[in-house]
Order: sequence, then structure tokens, then C-alpha cells
Amino acid sequence: MKFKNAIVLTAALPSSCAASSAIRTSKNELIIKTEAAPVCGGIGAMKVAEKQAAIETIKAGYDRYVIVGQAGADTTRVVQMPGSYTTTGTATRYGNTGHYSGNTVYNPGPTYVSGGHNQDLAVRMFKEGEPGSDMALSARERLGPKWALIVRDGINTCAD
Repeated sequence: MKFKNAIVLTAALPSSCAASSAIRTSKNELIIKTEAAPVCGGIGAMKVAEKQAAIETIKAGYDRYVIVGQAGADTTRVVQMPGSYTTTGTATRYGNTGHYSGNTVYNPGPTYVSGGHNQDLAVRMFKEGEPGSDMALSARERLGPKWALIVRDGINTCAD
């Protein structure tokens, strides 16, 4: 039963392989915390976190942002499930003498990947024309021409 659940979870990963959340630390600063599936890699997690920074900037009523701090971690690991042994053989008897010939084969258990990639960003937001905004990134430009849809729907995959 546990193995079937693992297959279902693995099949669900491509549709939603990343999640982000944000917490405001001041009026114009926030922290983005992103977790991404192993398949995304560290770069995929970073891309999701950056898009989330742009989304949160727009949602907070700002136009531009600067990433002022970053931290990341890779907690992926591959786990090998226990395997099994299969022994086959033949036994013969000739009078009072017996003979056995056998062969044992180890069948490894399935492997699964767990953990993921974590990315944290500290972000400072600016309104257009504020001091420091000239060096900041435009949130709308970073999200592209469909920025309004991305802000509405969010980002939950590293494939974009």
C-alpha cells in the first residue's frame, strides 16, 4: 500500500512541484520561502522564488524590487527500499549420499527520491521614482506580458 502511495505522489509532482510563501518583515520588505521538488533542482527553486518576489511586490502595491539576501538548501536524497532474496536449487540422493546445488539471487527493492530544494530570498520593494528604484528590477517586466495572470494564479511549477 505504501508503494502505491509513492507512485501517486511521484505522478503528481510535475503539475505542482514548487510552493512559495511570503512574510512581510516591514512596510517595504519581505521574505520569500520556496520549496521545490527534487526534479526542479536548485536553479528551478531560485527561479520560482524570484517570480514569487515579483508577484508579492505587485500584490503589495509596489513596482520594483531588489533581492537583498539569499539562502538555499538541498535536502534531496535517494532511498533504497529493502530487497529480497530468491533461492532455487535441486537436491539429489544417490544411496546414502545427498547432493544439493543452489543459487541465491538478490532482488533490490525500489528506490524513491525524497526531500527537495529550498530557497529563501529577502526582498526590498520600491515604488516607481522612489530613491533606489532606479537600480531595482521591474516586477512586471520580470513576469512578462502575462504578468496579471501570473499574479492572479501564482506560480507552482519550476517548468516556467
